Amino acid sequence: MSFKVKAGAVEIGGGAPVSVQSMTNTRTSDVKGTLAQIDSLFRAGCEIVRVAVRNEQDASAISDIVKESPLPVVADIHFDYRLAITAAKNGAAKIRINPGNIGGEDKVKRLADVLGGAGIPVRIGVNGGSLESEFGGLPLYKAMAESALSHLAMLEKAGFHDTVISVKSSDVVQTVKAYRLLASETDNPLHIGITEAGTVKSGLIKSSAGIGSLLLDGIGDTVRVSLTARPEEEVFAARKLLNCLGLRKDMPEVISCPTCGRTEIDVQGLADAVEQIAVQAGKPLKIAVMGCVVNGIGEGKEADFGVAGGKEKSVLFKKGKKYKTVPNGEILEQMKLLIGEYEADD
Repeated sequence: MSFKVKAGAVEIGGGAPVSVQSMTNTRTSDVKGTLAQIDSLFRAGCEIVRVAVRNEQDASAISDIVKESPLPVVADIHFDYRLAITAAKNGAAKIRINPGNIGGEDKVKRLADVLGGAGIPVRIGVNGGSLESEFGGLPLYKAMAESALSHLAMLEKAGFHDTVISVKSSDVVQTVKAYRLLASETDNPLHIGITEAGTVKSGLIKSSAGIGSLLLDGIGDTVRVSLTARPEEEVFAARKLLNCLGLRKDMPEVISCPTCGRTEIDVQGLADAVEQIAVQAGKPLKIAVMGCVVNGIGEGKEADFGVAGGKEKSVLFKKGKKYKTVPNGEILEQMKLLIGEYEADD
């Protein structure tokens, strides 16, 4: 098990629940716009938010942002360690640096002195696309892990130990191998994800394969699902993945059949609508939407309740037992009523 660090009030590692992160895509110097997006991410279930710090204006804006942010704010720094120091002094809860471009040992030491004195943790964020040349002859997964460990040693030499590590690339296999190697070498908390995963469809598949593999191995203390999409989509995906793996129980789950020639109702449309209603209700229910009565009730017996479609009428069921029969035109309304009144089992 990893040891524990804190980003604001959020605990990372040491047996704490896996936390969900995302990143704003606003200009950080636009305080109003950045806070609006942070609030939206908070309402979506995000627990840690990262902002890009490109210049002094962004670093200075951290001060105003943290005063109103409902989430711990992580300052994302490239190239200039002085921006990290400014962001830390302005209240950032955590600093993310890319060792491949932050500078040498002297600069890291100066940063470590400031952060250590303020109790602010660091994330060493190694990316496969920006590795130092000294690791160029190694396989990608080994190069990422070695880069992270070398910079971890640099921070520890400077007397700094509150360090989270990530080793990301767009290659799922290389990323998973890098994290597994790291997990065998260090007990530092690990932030996991697949970087540049892509659009929603392909990015979700790649992220689920990589992040899911690691979480099932017991590897990972905080997670970001990186998508070319609205940041809120990342939060939904991460929370859904954690629920699917049994690491959380704070979201509804809609199970639905893939449809076949026996299907008598619009399973896709109904399942989408039911899921939307359930998400808005905020109850961790398990709901089944099945296209026919052949296997519908049996396949959905683990659900809190569900529907098995028929030609003109369909069967609603609870815990695998028939509840009532309703005309197909009333299915959604009846499901909405059940969602409103039903309490999930603990």
